[in-house]
Amino acid sequence: MKAVLCKQYGPPDSLAIEEVESPRPGANEVVVSVKAASLNFPDVLIIQNKYQFKPPLPFSPGSELAGVVKEVGPGVERFKAGDRVMAFTTYGAFAEEVKTEATRLIRLPQKMDFVTGAAFLLTYGTTDHALRDRAALSSGETLLVLGAAGGVGLAAVEVGKALGARVIACASTGEKLAVCRDHGADETINYATEDLRERIRALTGGRGADVVYDPVGGPYSEPAFRSIAWRGRHLVVGFAAGEIPKLPLNLALLKGASVVGVFWGDFARREPARFAESVAQLARWYDEGRLKPHVDETLPLTSAREALKRMAERKVKGKLVLTT
Repeated sequence: MKAVLCKQYGPPDSLAIEEVESPRPGANEVVVSVKAASLNFPDVLIIQNKYQFKPPLPFSPGSELAGVVKEVGPGVERFKAGDRVMAFTTYGAFAEEVKTEATRLIRLPQKMDFVTGAAFLLTYGTTDHALRDRAALSSGETLLVLGAAGGVGLAAVEVGKALGARVIACASTGEKLAVCRDHGADETINYATEDLRERIRALTGGRGADVVYDPVGGPYSEPAFRSIAWRGRHLVVGFAAGEIPKLPLNLALLKGASVVGVFWGDFARREPARFAESVAQLARWYDEGRLKPHVDETLPLTSAREALKRMAERKVKGKLVLTT
């Protein structure tokens, strides 16, 4: 089978695409024939040894896939060969076949195709955990989304609207903001050409946003946090800008505000019952047509290097998906 391999840490061009031996499942494991795998920003970091999880070399990047179960190992009872599934793997998904723990599999909803399934679980799962569980976002509140045209950003726009919030989407180009409006954003801010704090003040009547969804970090976190409302919640989702910001904590005191960490991977592992409820809610919203993953483009697995370069250069709206 073909696999994208990281043999040494470096940029996307350093990856290899090679024929490797097909995996066999061990106890409580499954092998999935991959039909589609999507890109997420941590995939760019993990191949450069900049991510919090560091797999041993060589490894295949890719944290999210959809496909068909090929084989199950001893002890696996919930799945069988032929089942349509999606999975979150942390790494390993950029290959024609993937071995993973059975606990990482979710049945693909009947109406969902493989490309959509590959683009669904991580972004919407992270966002639902962030907005419902960590921020307790309520109907009528204002949600500010940084990096709103990315995968998790667009998921935040849609989940925020499903919860009844007023959503302000922030991105760096008019084209990206148009996609945000197509997915339900009520207001937009171009933080490449507009003053972020002034626009937040104008759009909220000086009150500020109740919840800030921040997968970006870098230079945008502090002005967003300075603009937060009384009892606001600033969700720390990631650092796509590359810089981990230093927030002045006196602002948390003065605004009665919270800085809230969002680590969906550990949430899924540590709290399986709540994770299952989250997945069930997302499936209901998908069936109702409230969640519509935006796939910017589908590319063959052999174009993984090109796709990762586009992700690193922040030229992706929504998700890129690799197909086998």
